Amino acid sequence: MDRAAQTANLRDALKHSAAAMQSRIAVLVPCRNEAATVAQVVRDFHAALPACVVYVYDNGSTDRTAELARAAGAVVRREERPGKGGVVRRMFAEIDADVYVLVDGDATYDASRAAALVETLVGSDLDMVTAVRDHQGRGAVYRRGHHFGNRAFSALLGGLFGARPADLFSGYRAFSRRFVKSFPGTSRGFEIETELSVHALEQRIPTAELPTPYFERAQGSASKLATYRDGARILAKMIVLYKDVKPTAFFGGFALLFGVAGLLLGAGVIIEFMETRYVSRLPTAVLATGLVLLAFLSMACGLILDSVARGRREAKRMAYLAASAPHFGMNEARSGSVGRAENC
Repeated sequence: MDRAAQTANLRDALKHSAAAMQSRIAVLVPCRNEAATVAQVVRDFHAALPACVVYVYDNGSTDRTAELARAAGAVVRREERPGKGGVVRRMFAEIDADVYVLVDGDATYDASRAAALVETLVGSDLDMVTAVRDHQGRGAVYRRGHHFGNRAFSALLGGLFGARPADLFSGYRAFSRRFVKSFPGTSRGFEIETELSVHALEQRIPTAELPTPYFERAQGSASKLATYRDGARILAKMIVLYKDVKPTAFFGGFALLFGVAGLLLGAGVIIEFMETRYVSRLPTAVLATGLVLLAFLSMACGLILDSVARGRREAKRMAYLAASAPHFGMNEARSGSVGRAENC
Protein backbone atom coordinates (compact mmCIF):
# COMPACT_ATOMS: atom_id res chain seq x y z
CA MET A 1 0.00 0.00 0.00
CA ASP A 2 1.48 3.44 -0.97
CA ARG A 3 1.82 6.35 1.39
CA ALA A 4 -1.13 8.25 -0.08
CA ALA A 5 -3.40 5.29 0.66
CA GLN A 6 -2.03 5.01 4.19
CA THR A 7 -2.70 8.71 4.73
CA ALA A 8 -6.26 8.32 3.44
CA ASN A 9 -6.86 5.36 5.78
CA LEU A 10 -5.55 7.34 8.72
CA ARG A 11 -7.84 10.23 7.85
CA ASP A 12 -10.80 7.85 7.66
CA ALA A 13 -9.83 6.45 11.05
CA LEU A 14 -9.76 9.98 12.43
CA LYS A 15 -13.24 10.67 11.09
CA HIS A 16 -14.61 7.46 12.58
CA SER A 17 -12.90 8.21 15.89
CA ALA A 18 -14.41 11.70 15.98
CA ALA A 19 -17.84 10.31 15.16
CA ALA A 20 -17.49 7.66 17.86
CA MET A 21 -16.45 10.27 20.37
CA GLN A 22 -19.38 12.49 19.45
CA SER A 23 -21.84 9.62 19.81
CA ARG A 24 -20.52 9.04 23.32
CA ILE A 25 -21.74 12.38 24.68
CA ALA A 26 -24.41 11.99 27.34
CA VAL A 27 -26.60 14.87 28.45
CA LEU A 28 -27.89 14.27 31.97
CA VAL A 29 -31.08 16.03 33.04
CA PRO A 30 -32.36 15.52 36.60
CA CYS A 31 -36.01 16.56 36.78
CA ARG A 32 -38.86 16.89 39.23
CA ASN A 33 -42.17 18.30 38.02
CA GLU A 34 -40.72 20.10 34.97
CA ALA A 35 -43.48 19.31 32.48
CA ALA A 36 -43.52 22.96 31.36
CA THR A 37 -39.90 22.92 30.16
CA VAL A 38 -38.42 19.41 29.89
CA ALA A 39 -39.43 18.83 26.26
CA GLN A 40 -37.83 22.11 25.22
CA VAL A 41 -34.62 21.18 27.07
CA VAL A 42 -34.44 17.80 25.32
CA ARG A 43 -35.04 19.31 21.88
CA ASP A 44 -32.56 22.14 22.41
CA PHE A 45 -29.74 19.80 23.43
CA HIS A 46 -30.44 17.45 20.55
CA ALA A 47 -30.10 20.47 18.27
CA ALA A 48 -26.92 21.70 19.96
CA LEU A 49 -25.27 18.25 20.14
CA PRO A 50 -26.91 16.22 17.34
CA ALA A 51 -25.23 12.91 18.18
CA CYS A 52 -25.72 13.08 21.95
CA VAL A 53 -28.01 10.90 24.04
CA VAL A 54 -30.23 12.83 26.44
CA TYR A 55 -31.06 11.05 29.69
CA VAL A 56 -33.89 12.44 31.79
CA TYR A 57 -34.11 11.07 35.33
CA ASP A 58 -37.57 11.69 36.73
CA ASN A 59 -37.20 12.27 40.47
CA GLY A 60 -40.70 11.38 41.62
CA SER A 61 -42.61 13.82 39.44
CA THR A 62 -46.37 14.02 39.82
CA ASP A 63 -46.96 15.69 36.45
CA ARG A 64 -46.25 14.63 32.83
CA THR A 65 -42.48 15.21 32.98
CA ALA A 66 -41.52 11.65 32.02
CA GLU A 67 -44.13 11.37 29.27
CA LEU A 68 -43.16 14.65 27.60
CA ALA A 69 -39.42 13.94 27.87
CA ARG A 70 -39.86 10.54 26.25
CA ALA A 71 -41.95 12.03 23.45
CA ALA A 72 -39.20 14.60 22.80
CA GLY A 73 -36.65 11.82 22.28
CA ALA A 74 -35.01 11.40 25.68
CA VAL A 75 -34.14 8.19 27.46
CA VAL A 76 -36.27 8.39 30.60
CA ARG A 77 -35.53 6.66 33.90
CA ARG A 78 -37.10 7.11 37.30
CA GLU A 79 -35.50 7.69 40.69
CA GLU A 80 -38.00 7.62 43.54
CA ARG A 81 -35.73 8.78 46.35
CA PRO A 82 -36.02 12.58 46.52
CA GLY A 83 -32.99 14.82 46.15
CA LYS A 84 -30.86 16.06 43.27
CA GLY A 85 -27.68 14.66 44.79
CA GLY A 86 -29.04 11.12 44.81
CA VAL A 87 -30.21 11.46 41.20
CA VAL A 88 -26.80 12.70 40.02
CA ARG A 89 -25.05 9.90 41.91
CA ARG A 90 -27.23 7.31 40.17
CA MET A 91 -26.71 8.96 36.77
CA PHE A 92 -22.94 8.87 37.16
CA ALA A 93 -23.07 5.21 38.19
CA GLU A 94 -25.39 3.94 35.45
CA ILE A 95 -24.48 5.91 32.33
CA ASP A 96 -21.34 5.14 30.33
CA ALA A 97 -19.97 7.84 28.03
CA ASP A 98 -16.81 9.77 27.19
CA VAL A 99 -18.24 13.25 27.85
CA TYR A 100 -21.05 14.10 30.25
CA VAL A 101 -23.08 17.31 30.22
CA LEU A 102 -25.12 17.91 33.38
CA VAL A 103 -27.95 20.44 33.15
CA ASP A 104 -31.14 21.27 34.99
CA GLY A 105 -34.48 20.60 33.33
CA ASP A 106 -35.93 24.08 33.89
CA ALA A 107 -34.74 25.64 30.58
CA THR A 108 -32.84 28.43 32.38
CA TYR A 109 -29.51 27.44 30.77
CA ASP A 110 -28.51 28.10 27.18
CA ALA A 111 -28.29 24.77 25.34
CA SER A 112 -26.42 26.38 22.44
CA ARG A 113 -23.39 26.75 24.75
CA ALA A 114 -23.15 22.98 25.18
CA ALA A 115 -20.92 22.62 22.13
CA ALA A 116 -18.52 25.23 23.55
CA LEU A 117 -18.42 23.41 26.90
CA VAL A 118 -17.62 20.09 25.21
CA GLU A 119 -15.09 21.67 22.85
CA THR A 120 -13.28 23.31 25.77
CA LEU A 121 -13.32 20.07 27.76
CA VAL A 122 -12.00 18.00 24.86
CA GLY A 123 -9.68 20.53 23.25
CA SER A 124 -7.91 21.44 26.48
CA ASP A 125 -7.91 17.93 28.02
CA LEU A 126 -9.91 19.09 31.04
CA ASP A 127 -12.02 17.12 33.50
CA MET A 128 -14.68 19.69 34.36
CA VAL A 129 -15.96 22.83 32.66
CA THR A 130 -18.48 24.94 34.57
CA ALA A 131 -20.93 27.27 32.85
CA VAL A 132 -20.87 30.54 34.80
CA ARG A 133 -24.32 32.08 34.74
CA ASP A 134 -24.60 35.56 33.25
CA HIS A 135 -28.01 37.12 33.83
CA GLN A 136 -26.98 40.09 31.63
CA GLY A 137 -28.37 42.70 33.96
CA ARG A 138 -31.72 40.98 34.42
CA GLY A 139 -31.92 40.97 38.22
CA ALA A 140 -35.27 39.18 38.22
CA VAL A 141 -33.62 36.01 36.90
CA TYR A 142 -32.39 35.16 40.40
CA ARG A 143 -34.76 34.66 43.28
CA ARG A 144 -34.38 37.17 46.10
CA GLY A 145 -31.12 36.66 47.97
CA HIS A 146 -29.86 33.84 45.74
CA HIS A 147 -27.27 35.92 43.89
CA PHE A 148 -25.83 37.22 47.16
CA GLY A 149 -25.92 33.72 48.66
CA ASN A 150 -24.07 32.27 45.67
CA ARG A 151 -21.33 34.89 45.98
CA ALA A 152 -21.09 34.42 49.75
CA PHE A 153 -20.81 30.63 49.55
CA SER A 154 -18.31 30.90 46.67
CA ALA A 155 -16.17 33.23 48.78
CA LEU A 156 -16.42 30.89 51.78
CA LEU A 157 -15.38 27.89 49.70
CA GLY A 158 -12.47 29.89 48.31
CA GLY A 159 -11.36 30.78 51.83
CA LEU A 160 -11.59 27.18 53.02
CA PHE A 161 -10.13 25.36 50.02
CA GLY A 162 -7.89 27.97 48.42
CA ALA A 163 -9.68 28.60 45.11
CA ARG A 164 -12.88 30.57 44.62
CA PRO A 165 -15.24 29.41 41.87
CA ALA A 166 -17.05 32.06 39.87
CA ASP A 167 -20.38 30.24 40.18
CA LEU A 168 -20.41 27.56 42.87
CA PHE A 169 -24.06 26.59 42.38
CA SER A 170 -24.11 26.36 38.60
CA GLY A 171 -26.09 23.30 37.51
CA TYR A 172 -24.65 23.36 33.98
CA ARG A 173 -21.33 21.52 33.69
CA ALA A 174 -19.38 19.23 31.39
CA PHE A 175 -17.30 16.35 32.75
CA SER A 176 -14.80 13.82 31.52
CA ARG A 177 -15.33 10.12 32.09
CA ARG A 178 -12.47 10.08 34.58
CA PHE A 179 -14.12 12.73 36.74
CA VAL A 180 -17.50 11.01 36.73
CA LYS A 181 -16.19 7.53 37.51
CA SER A 182 -13.92 8.72 40.34
CA PHE A 183 -16.50 10.97 42.01
CA PRO A 184 -17.82 9.30 45.19
CA GLY A 185 -20.97 11.41 45.52
CA THR A 186 -22.42 11.47 49.04
CA SER A 187 -24.79 14.44 48.76
CA ARG A 188 -28.55 13.96 48.79
CA GLY A 189 -29.82 17.35 47.71
CA PHE A 190 -28.62 20.64 46.31
CA GLU A 191 -25.28 20.25 48.07
CA ILE A 192 -24.14 18.24 45.04
CA GLU A 193 -22.66 21.26 43.23
CA THR A 194 -20.54 22.06 46.28
CA GLU A 195 -19.29 18.48 46.45
CA LEU A 196 -18.43 18.50 42.72
CA SER A 197 -16.35 21.66 43.14
CA VAL A 198 -14.57 20.40 46.26
CA HIS A 199 -13.77 17.07 44.56
CA ALA A 200 -12.09 18.95 41.71
CA LEU A 201 -10.11 21.11 44.13
CA GLU A 202 -9.09 18.20 46.34
CA GLN A 203 -7.84 16.10 43.44
CA ARG A 204 -6.27 19.13 41.71
CA ILE A 205 -7.71 18.10 38.38
CA PRO A 206 -7.80 20.52 35.43
CA THR A 207 -10.95 22.61 35.16
CA ALA A 208 -12.23 25.72 33.39
CA GLU A 209 -15.17 28.12 33.48
CA LEU A 210 -17.16 29.58 30.59
CA PRO A 211 -19.84 32.31 30.74
CA THR A 212 -23.32 31.38 29.57
CA PRO A 213 -26.62 33.28 29.44
CA TYR A 214 -29.04 32.54 32.25
CA PHE A 215 -32.76 32.91 31.63
CA GLU A 216 -35.85 33.34 33.75
CA ARG A 217 -37.95 30.29 34.49
CA ALA A 218 -40.83 29.61 32.16
CA GLN A 219 -44.34 30.19 33.41
CA GLY A 220 -45.54 27.07 35.20
CA SER A 221 -42.03 26.02 36.30
CA ALA A 222 -41.20 26.42 39.99
CA SER A 223 -37.84 26.19 41.76
CA LYS A 224 -37.38 23.24 44.10
CA LEU A 225 -34.71 25.05 46.15
CA ALA A 226 -35.78 26.05 49.67
CA THR A 227 -33.63 29.10 50.36
CA TYR A 228 -32.98 28.76 54.09
CA ARG A 229 -33.32 25.01 54.54
CA ASP A 230 -31.09 24.12 51.59
CA GLY A 231 -28.72 26.97 52.43
CA ALA A 232 -28.22 25.46 55.88
CA ARG A 233 -27.64 22.02 54.35
CA ILE A 234 -25.09 23.42 51.92
CA LEU A 235 -23.24 25.18 54.74
CA ALA A 236 -23.24 21.99 56.82
CA LYS A 237 -21.99 19.99 53.83
CA MET A 238 -19.19 22.47 53.23
CA ILE A 239 -18.06 22.19 56.85
CA VAL A 240 -18.13 18.38 56.69
CA LEU A 241 -16.14 18.40 53.45
CA TYR A 242 -13.59 20.74 55.03
CA LYS A 243 -13.26 18.35 57.96
CA ASP A 244 -12.81 15.39 55.61
CA VAL A 245 -10.36 17.10 53.26
CA LYS A 246 -8.35 19.17 55.76
CA PRO A 247 -8.73 17.52 59.18
CA THR A 248 -5.51 18.98 60.57
CA ALA A 249 -6.67 22.54 59.95
CA PHE A 250 -10.21 21.75 61.12
CA PHE A 251 -9.27 20.11 64.41
CA GLY A 252 -6.25 22.38 64.77
CA GLY A 253 -8.65 25.32 64.95
CA PHE A 254 -10.49 23.68 67.83
CA ALA A 255 -7.17 22.83 69.49
CA LEU A 256 -6.10 26.46 69.28
CA LEU A 257 -9.46 27.65 70.64
CA PHE A 258 -9.43 25.21 73.58
CA GLY A 259 -5.75 25.82 74.29
CA VAL A 260 -6.04 29.61 74.39
CA ALA A 261 -9.16 29.43 76.58
CA GLY A 262 -7.47 26.97 78.93
CA LEU A 263 -4.33 29.11 79.25
CA LEU A 264 -6.33 32.28 79.87
CA LEU A 265 -8.35 30.60 82.59
CA GLY A 266 -5.39 28.76 84.08
CA ALA A 267 -2.91 31.63 84.08
CA GLY A 268 -4.44 33.24 87.16
CA VAL A 269 -4.63 29.90 88.97
CA ILE A 270 -0.96 29.16 88.22
CA ILE A 271 0.17 32.62 89.35
CA GLU A 272 -1.85 32.27 92.56
CA PHE A 273 -0.36 28.85 93.27
CA MET A 274 3.20 30.10 92.69
CA GLU A 275 2.65 32.95 95.13
CA THR A 276 0.63 31.21 97.87
CA ARG A 277 1.14 27.50 97.22
CA TYR A 278 -2.62 27.23 97.43
CA VAL A 279 -5.41 26.90 94.82
CA SER A 280 -8.51 28.77 95.94
CA ARG A 281 -10.37 28.57 92.61
CA LEU A 282 -10.57 24.82 92.20
CA PRO A 283 -13.44 24.79 89.62
CA THR A 284 -11.49 27.22 87.41
CA ALA A 285 -8.39 25.03 87.68
CA VAL A 286 -10.37 21.91 86.72
CA LEU A 287 -11.99 23.72 83.77
CA ALA A 288 -8.65 25.04 82.55
CA THR A 289 -7.11 21.58 82.80
CA GLY A 290 -10.01 20.08 80.87
CA LEU A 291 -9.73 22.67 78.11
CA VAL A 292 -6.00 22.05 77.70
CA LEU A 293 -6.63 18.31 77.53
CA LEU A 294 -9.30 18.90 74.89
CA ALA A 295 -6.77 20.95 72.92
CA PHE A 296 -4.28 18.06 72.91
CA LEU A 297 -7.03 15.57 72.02
CA SER A 298 -8.24 17.75 69.15
CA MET A 299 -4.74 18.07 67.76
CA ALA A 300 -4.21 14.33 68.04
CA CYS A 301 -7.50 13.68 66.21
CA GLY A 302 -6.43 16.07 63.46
CA LEU A 303 -3.08 14.37 62.96
CA ILE A 304 -4.59 10.88 62.93
CA LEU A 305 -7.40 11.84 60.54
CA ASP A 306 -4.89 13.58 58.27
CA SER A 307 -3.36 10.17 57.56
CA VAL A 308 -6.83 8.79 56.88
CA ALA A 309 -7.59 11.71 54.54
CA ARG A 310 -4.33 11.13 52.69
CA GLY A 311 -5.33 7.51 52.14
CA ARG A 312 -8.74 8.58 50.84
CA ARG A 313 -7.13 11.06 48.45
CA GLU A 314 -4.83 8.36 47.13
CA ALA A 315 -7.77 5.97 46.68
CA LYS A 316 -9.70 8.62 44.74
CA ARG A 317 -6.62 9.30 42.63
CA MET A 318 -6.24 5.64 41.83
CA ALA A 319 -9.93 5.47 40.86
CA TYR A 320 -9.37 8.50 38.63
CA LEU A 321 -6.38 6.86 36.94
CA ALA A 322 -8.17 3.52 36.67
CA ALA A 323 -11.02 5.04 34.65
CA SER A 324 -10.46 4.59 30.94
CA ALA A 325 -8.73 7.50 29.28
CA PRO A 326 -10.98 9.71 27.13
CA HIS A 327 -11.11 8.76 23.47
CA PHE A 328 -10.21 12.25 22.36
CA GLY A 329 -6.66 11.68 23.52
CA MET A 330 -6.33 9.16 20.67
CA ASN A 331 -7.16 11.83 18.13
CA GLU A 332 -3.99 13.77 18.86
CA ALA A 333 -1.84 10.66 18.40
CA ARG A 334 -3.58 9.77 15.16
CA SER A 335 -3.32 13.38 13.94
CA GLY A 336 0.40 13.19 14.58
CA SER A 337 0.55 9.96 12.60
CA VAL A 338 -1.22 11.65 9.69
CA GLY A 339 1.26 14.53 9.80
CA ARG A 340 4.18 12.13 9.81
CA ALA A 341 2.70 10.17 6.91
CA GLU A 342 2.21 13.35 4.88
CA ASN A 343 5.75 14.47 5.53
CA CYS A 344 7.22 11.17 4.39
